[in-house]
Amino acid sequence: MDFKSSDTLPGPPPEDHLPHTTQAAVKIVIVGGFGVGKTTMVGSVSEIRPLTTEETMTQAGIGVDDNYGSDSKTATTVAMDFGRISITEHLVLYLFGTPGQERFWFLWHGLFEGALGAVVLLDTRRLEVSFDVIGRLEERGVPFVVAVNSFPDAPRYPIEELRGALDLPIEIPIMECDARRRASSREVLMTLTRFLHSLAMRRAPA
Repeated sequence: MDFKSSDTLPGPPPEDHLPHTTQAAVKIVIVGGFGVGKTTMVGSVSEIRPLTTEETMTQAGIGVDDNYGSDSKTATTVAMDFGRISITEHLVLYLFGTPGQERFWFLWHGLFEGALGAVVLLDTRRLEVSFDVIGRLEERGVPFVVAVNSFPDAPRYPIEELRGALDLPIEIPIMECDARRRASSREVLMTLTRFLHSLAMRRAPA
């Protein structure tokens, strides 16, 4: 297609423009195993239309991807999800949801570049899939909080029991959430920002 010099490319719709009061933008990643609700969380909380890279699952994934507990899931993220939320009139979070399947983990390096913190989303029906995810965050030194997504048929455990199973220190926040609900997902992100602020205050010179 040829463009004339007078032609202009359409920009983002007005509702996608950054608020004029924004003073800081922070990159946050949302991680977890396959089917734990990362795409759902980004979609529920984003104030702009989220970008998703979901593709229909095919026979090729049989025997490769563990979809136990997610038998009704028909699509999977193959690159990332992206959204944005204003936490205050001055602070905006850019949200990047990572692919959950292990065969796509090679994409994590780029997605984590410049990230200030992370949300680890859990499904208690498949708690073991979170071990490698948390291990990778710890290796990279990325601060994180843990959010237990409340699936209707998932078993519920006391927070301290989950902390012991995940071998997490007491200072890392763990909370329950419903990734389908904006208020619940927003509270997870607020908890992460408060946690990051507390870490920054601890590291600040006296």
